[in-house]
Amino acid sequence: MSRVKTLGQFIIEKQADFPFSKGELSRLLRDIGIAAKIVNREVNKAGLADILGEVGEINVQGESVKKLDVFANEQFIAALSVGGECCAIASEENEEIILVDNAQSKNAKYVVAIDPLDGSSNIDVNVSVGTIFSIYRRVSLTGPGTPEDFQQRGTEQVAAGYVIYGSSTMLVYTTGKGVNGFTLDPSIGEFCLSHPKMMMPKSGKTYSLNEGNYLHFPDGVKKYLKYCQEEDNATRRPYSSRYIGSAVADIHRNLITGGIFIYPATAASPKGKLRLLYECNPLAYIVEQAGGRATNGSSRILEQEITSLHQRTPLFVGSEDMVNKAMEFMQKYSPVSAQQG
Repeated sequence: MSRVKTLGQFIIEKQADFPFSKGELSRLLRDIGIAAKIVNREVNKAGLADILGEVGEINVQGESVKKLDVFANEQFIAALSVGGECCAIASEENEEIILVDNAQSKNAKYVVAIDPLDGSSNIDVNVSVGTIFSIYRRVSLTGPGTPEDFQQRGTEQVAAGYVIYGSSTMLVYTTGKGVNGFTLDPSIGEFCLSHPKMMMPKSGKTYSLNEGNYLHFPDGVKKYLKYCQEEDNATRRPYSSRYIGSAVADIHRNLITGGIFIYPATAASPKGKLRLLYECNPLAYIVEQAGGRATNGSSRILEQEITSLHQRTPLFVGSEDMVNKAMEFMQKYSPVSAQQG
């Protein structure tokens, strides 16, 4: 019988990959794992507790905030603040960065960007939601963190990951040396290595996007959708449409089985809707580390400049061959749209 390896054990074993770090990154990842367990507990009992419905507040994106959004946000901020490994946090739910104020944080090496509960509108109907996180080495040298610490290209991430709260709860992360997935074993309360060295298939049979916005898509996306729906035995088309409405859930499925996820620019959102810092950069980092590809319609997501915390971008992410084909259609039919974002 093979020995179970926990997330904590795995992180410690891999600590040697970062000689410049004296354990801070390991502790930071462990803190995220602990907060994820707490949020998972609340997600699982959301149907029983008075935690559904809306707080009545509007977040900085103009979206109404669910109670569980607020809870998740508070839990991750608290977990990341207590250890002193990061000096600042940027959350999708907060307009400004959150400075970590304790004795250790002024010399902390890292900052963390987080989407505490992606796809939260799905909670009421028991569909998977997730947490997305991204870790950078700070560029300011000492003292409190600054907004500039977060205005780094996605290529500068030292770690990124997501937690998916579904039929089983998984934490998937990368430190730039491959992707590994851990499933939460509720009997022992530990994330256990279940998906080592995850690799995304070069192609797949599913595409994921909100086809309800079809009329407002760029022509390149419309043409690619028609391509996906045509019959062609050589390329195993038509492809199946599988849109969950939770980016973590859609991308997690595609990471395992192959596929493409698209959230393009539209007339209503000419720069796209997903956030570059909190969603697109960490998901792109994971997908690339697993052999996939992520672009904004013309160029690599991880090379986009960040000029504001809540900057948005179009996103084409998934199996390499499928993203490449989508880019062909964008370059041919939407060369201007492909440059937006």
